[in-house]
Amino acid sequence: MENNFLSLIKTRRSIRAYKAEPVPAEALDAVLEAGTYAPTGGGRQSPTIIAITDLKYRQEIAKLNAEVMGSSTDPYYGAPVVVLVLADGGASTFVEDGSCVLENMMLAAHALGLGTVWVHREREIFDSEKGKALLREWKLPETLRGVGAIALGYPTREAGQPAARKQNYIVRI
Repeated sequence: MENNFLSLIKTRRSIRAYKAEPVPAEALDAVLEAGTYAPTGGGRQSPTIIAITDLKYRQEIAKLNAEVMGSSTDPYYGAPVVVLVLADGGASTFVEDGSCVLENMMLAAHALGLGTVWVHREREIFDSEKGKALLREWKLPETLRGVGAIALGYPTREAGQPAARKQNYIVRI
């Protein structure tokens, strides 16, 4: 394995403050494409990736996510792009499939100098009637279940150092 890839993995951090600067289309396309190459159970490709750059939907999805938390703050930390990952709820591996997609996109974003943070509560959003209404509006199947999302954009500051890895993280048998 190439050292630069291991370095990429070791230096990726969750970013919780973003510049308002838009993500260039080429960079966004590259991040989204990386998600499509994630492994999926049986190669079924159960996930659907939804990139939200439209301000109206960006605000709406943030409001729905905040409502699940009982908060009024932006759960996507001001990022100009929110990437939702939903997957076919009928697939037995939909959570695992979507999780691999999210990780691929987070690593690709880091390689391109962009920041990300994984955000939860998409399952609650898209299991709700308001979420189902969005799926209908976007002409997507209501069988999609939320797996997670990433906030995506340029970080406002350098990411910190990683926490020390816990003892006994790896057990060899």
